[in-house]
Amino acid sequence: MRNQYLFIVTISLLIGACSTKYKNPHIEIQTSKGEIELELYPDQAPKTVQAFLSYIKRGYYKNSSFYRVLNDDNQPSNADKAELIQGGMYKSMPKVHDTLTGIPHETTAQTHILHKKGTISLARLAPGTATSEFFICLSDQPGFDFGGENNPDKQGYAAFGKVIKGMDIVTKIYSQNEENQSFDPPVPIYDIIQL
Repeated sequence: MRNQYLFIVTISLLIGACSTKYKNPHIEIQTSKGEIELELYPDQAPKTVQAFLSYIKRGYYKNSSFYRVLNDDNQPSNADKAELIQGGMYKSMPKVHDTLTGIPHETTAQTHILHKKGTISLARLAPGTATSEFFICLSDQPGFDFGGENNPDKQGYAAFGKVIKGMDIVTKIYSQNEENQSFDPPVPIYDIIQL
C-alpha cells in the first residue's frame, strides 16, 4: 500500500513538473534596462508564434539589441506617426538573419490581435518577408492593422502577443538617445527566453 501511495505521489509530481506554467507561451526579453514579459497567442497567430519561439530556442536573440525607435520627432511631418521600439538580430547576427525564410503573413484581420499599446509584432517589407525582427507599440497604432495607412499595401503587420509586465522598461528604452530613428547606442538585449 505504501509503495502504491509513493508511486501515485511521484507520478503526480512528474505530471506537475512537466505541465506548462501558462495557457499561452510567455517570454522574457532581458535587456540592459530591465526585463519585459510578454504573452504570445499561438491560437490566433500560429505561424508567427511558432517561428518566433524557434528563433528563441536556437539562441538567435542572445546579445542582440533594440536598435530602432519611431517617435513624433523623427518622422516626416506628413507621415502617419508611429510610436515603437524595434529589435532583433539584424545587427548582431546579419549572416544568420539573411538566411531566414520569410514567415507567411498573418494579418490582423485573420488573427484579431490589434496593434494596441504593448503589442509585439513583426517588422517586414513585403507580406511574407518578416523573420526575426520585431517591434513593440508604445501606444495604439491602428495604422499597423490590416487596411491601415502605415503601409502602402494595406496588409498591416503580424501582431502576435502583448506585454504583460515591464511596460515601464519599454518606455525607458523608448526614451534613450537616438539619431535618425536609430538608438545611439543600441540598447542591449542579453537574451530572450521562454518562461
